[in-house]
Amino acid sequence: MIVLAAAALPSPVPAAGPKAAREAFVTNQAGDSLSIVDLGATAPVLEITIGGKPAGIAMAPEGRHAYLTAPDGRELIVIDADARRITSRIAVGEGPLGVAAHPTDGRVFVADWYAHTLFAVDTAAGKVIGSVPVGRSPSGVAVTGDGTRILTADRDSNQVSVIDAATFTRIGTIGVGERPFGVTVDREGHRAYTANVASNDVSVIDLGAGKVVGTIKVGRRPYAVALAGGRGFVTNQYAGTVSVFDLESLAIIETVDVGGYPEGIEADPSGGAVYVACWEANTLERIDTGTLEVTARIPVGDGPRAFGRFLR
Repeated sequence: MIVLAAAALPSPVPAAGPKAAREAFVTNQAGDSLSIVDLGATAPVLEITIGGKPAGIAMAPEGRHAYLTAPDGRELIVIDADARRITSRIAVGEGPLGVAAHPTDGRVFVADWYAHTLFAVDTAAGKVIGSVPVGRSPSGVAVTGDGTRILTADRDSNQVSVIDAATFTRIGTIGVGERPFGVTVDREGHRAYTANVASNDVSVIDLGAGKVVGTIKVGRRPYAVALAGGRGFVTNQYAGTVSVFDLESLAIIETVDVGGYPEGIEADPSGGAVYVACWEANTLERIDTGTLEVTARIPVGDGPRAFGRFLR
């Protein structure tokens, strides 16, 4: 019998996961400013005067620009994230609040609280290029990962509006809890989650079926939701906490104490942390998604909201 030596095979190289965010861009509404935070050093590096009481924020897909809403200024403000300067101010509606960027075509979508409208903005041209009526007092905005659908949380209509991104028309509404504010869509575009400030719960929406499939009781006055590691993280403004729930069972796992009046929240792309802006504490706080402990408290400007996507 002849035995052939097996050729040595190279060990498989695991696929690289998403890289951790390097910076956070935090809107400080009371301070009329934008704080830029180095997440590796867990320290602020710059505070830029903005004006107009900035609240909402979105990042361009490649992280080259940040888009801020200024409700009092009635503007969408474009920031060159690398140069760290304002490049344009674009007049939008009567009270721009929530904002989201399309993943591929360059449009930026702005929810107007007073006009009950979602605007589409061409930031390169510096102008509004479309509008669609939605429910009353739209706040949060989210776009599915494939760019086909846009959602608005219509706070005073207790619903989510679903907009076809290609035609920029509303194609449906979905009833949720009382006074939905933040809305978040999962990476696959299968489910959306609204934080309902008046009913103290989160509505879980099956986007394919177009209906709510679950409700999770959380803390007082939930504001926004982030998703990481098979879990949801919800900021509870009046409780000063973040509720953590399992995305499959929808059961609460833990309640994490954070700084006073937590508002904006976003998961790090690596999945290892979520970051929370705490209005009364004037901090950006890091929660380790494994231990569910606060591992950093970073000082930022006065009254941080960071409502939207603020990591890059």
